[in-house]
Amino acid sequence: MRIGNNPQKKDFKVDMKSNHRIIMVVFIPELSGYYLSMLEVVKSSIKSLVGTIPATSKITLVDNGSCKEVQDYLVDLLFKKDIESLQLLSENIGKIDALIGAARAAREPIITLTDCDILFKANWVFETVSIFNAFKNVSSISPIPSRRSFNYYTYSTKEAFLKGNLKLQFEPIKENFEEFNKFLESINWEKENVDNLPWPVVYSNNIKAIVGSDHQVITVRRDVLFNNSPKEPSLIKVGNESEQNHVDFAIDSSGGLRLATYNFYALHMGNTLEDWMLEKSLSDSDRPKEIPALQLVPKLNYISKNNVAYKVKKKLIKHVFKIKKPLNY
Repeated sequence: MRIGNNPQKKDFKVDMKSNHRIIMVVFIPELSGYYLSMLEVVKSSIKSLVGTIPATSKITLVDNGSCKEVQDYLVDLLFKKDIESLQLLSENIGKIDALIGAARAAREPIITLTDCDILFKANWVFETVSIFNAFKNVSSISPIPSRRSFNYYTYSTKEAFLKGNLKLQFEPIKENFEEFNKFLESINWEKENVDNLPWPVVYSNNIKAIVGSDHQVITVRRDVLFNNSPKEPSLIKVGNESEQNHVDFAIDSSGGLRLATYNFYALHMGNTLEDWMLEKSLSDSDRPKEIPALQLVPKLNYISKNNVAYKVKKKLIKHVFKIKKPLNY
């Protein structure tokens, strides 16, 4: 039996107060072995995230079946309103399924998909929005630039070069040298010993960006995840090309650009805290700049989602369109 009228029916519209959603999946089943220091890493990551986002950005955390101590910490964040949304899963359903599931529940036009071991620097949101506004037809932006990601799911970006919609040039960025080596070390890759190696750079409206990115943290247009990510679940705990299939392929097959910020606005920590991470977290804890209004132009013109068609396009661009790169690239 219903008594009276639901008051929400009189004031039925919901005001959107955000245009950006950050999704982070946390999985720490135990505080030993590989995961011995992971809770402290996660705490540093979330502290840096909360301290560097504007009011127009909101955080969703997904606990993917962690131990009770981790869940208690995440619940406390929700009660303190440091985050807006928390999803608790009783068991691990796989990183990418947890990530994409939460992202598809978001209403904001841009969504940041991030690992839980990322240290965010001041103004990373400002730089991200500035690139979305300055460049046309952007699908994704990462605050971690990589000199070595030029060929990683960037065939739609290279198509823009072929059509003359985007101009590319290679230039050294010495200020990226130290932090790029920290990134390479964090993923167990060989570090570089020369600070003037060239980076693939594009310009638009006085804004610079780097071509390509990895996927540890990446901000994607919402419609990319709805239109180009596979509809079927991944059913993979982690790795095994699950992120390539559901995120990287979706970005490239959307027909949009895959870019990164010109400098480092986030750092990858790994599963162990180091002194420089704590120092960086303290020095970059200031509040962000005022964020410009987000402008996503134009709407993405989606190419065929057929995997065969995408492979043909990729092969043609790879073999027909040769980009002249510096000898020391």
